[in-house]
Amino acid sequence: MSIPFLKVQGAGNDFLLIDALGENAHRNQIDWSAVAPRICDRHFGVGADGILIAQDTDVAAARMVIVNSDGSDGEMCGNGFRCFTKYLVERAGMTPTDGSLAIETGAGVLHADLSAMTSTDASVDRVRVDMGPAWLEADQIPVVHEGPAPILHHEVEVNGRVYDLTCVSMGNPHVVWFTDEEVDEFPLTEIGPLIETHPDFPRKTNFEIVNVLAPDHLKMRVWERGVGITLACGSGACAVLVAARLRGLSDASATVSLPGGDLDIAWDGLDDPSASVYMTGPATFSFEGQLDANLLSVR
Repeated sequence: MSIPFLKVQGAGNDFLLIDALGENAHRNQIDWSAVAPRICDRHFGVGADGILIAQDTDVAAARMVIVNSDGSDGEMCGNGFRCFTKYLVERAGMTPTDGSLAIETGAGVLHADLSAMTSTDASVDRVRVDMGPAWLEADQIPVVHEGPAPILHHEVEVNGRVYDLTCVSMGNPHVVWFTDEEVDEFPLTEIGPLIETHPDFPRKTNFEIVNVLAPDHLKMRVWERGVGITLACGSGACAVLVAARLRGLSDASATVSLPGGDLDIAWDGLDDPSASVYMTGPATFSFEGQLDANLLSVR
C-alpha cells in the first residue's frame, strides 16, 4: 500500500498534505498520529513540521485536520491553512463563493479570502485568512492565571529567570515574550520546551519571542507546541500582533518577520474584542511523492 502526498510550505513552515476526500476517505483509517513522527522525521522520513489531512465535512468546503510532527493534534495552523486553501482550489477543484472559501478547523470554520489572490488561471500564491477573533480569557487559552482578561503580564520562572508573558489563543494557546534581546541569539532550543510544558499551561503552549522593530514591524521566533523550532507559525504571528496591540507596542496592522519570511497581520480589536484577526502570506507547493507501507505501518 502506498499513499500519495503533496509537500507544501508557507513561509518555511512545511507540511505533508494528504487527500482523504470523497473516494479517498479510506485514508482516514490510518493512525496518522502514530506514524507522524516517522513520516515527519527529516532524516528517516520525508521531513515536515506536520501533516495536513483533507476530509469531507457538511459545514464547509472541507475539513483540515492537523497532526504535529510528534503525533499530537493541532487545532489550528495559519501557514498550513493557506497551503490547504491552495490545494483545495488548484488540485481539488473547489471554487470560492464570492471570493471566499470556508474551511473547518479545530478552531472552528474559518474563511480564506481569495478575491484578490486567485488569478485567471486559478492559481493561488498568496492567501488572506480570516482567523476569527483572538481568545483572551484564561479558561479559553488556557492558562492558570488569577485576574481579568486580557492577560498582559503572566510571569513564569524558568531556569532561574522570570519571563513576563502575554497570553493569547488563536484557537490554540500562545504566550508572547517581548524582549530587547536579539531574538536570533536567544537560546530558544533550551527555554522553549520548558515554557511549552510549564504547569501553568494545562494544554501546553506555543512560545513566541519578539523584537519590536517599529510599530508596523515585529520580528519573532517561535517554539511550536508538539513540533519545536519552526521557520514560521501563522497563528503565532497573529497572537504576536494581538499581544503587541494590547500592550500598546504596535499599530493595528504590521509586518511580522519570521526566519522563513514575512506575514502581514491586522487586528483592530481594542474596542471590539470580537473583531477578526487577518493574516496574509504565501502558499507554495514543493513536490509530490508516495508514502510506502514501511512508513505507514504502526510499529
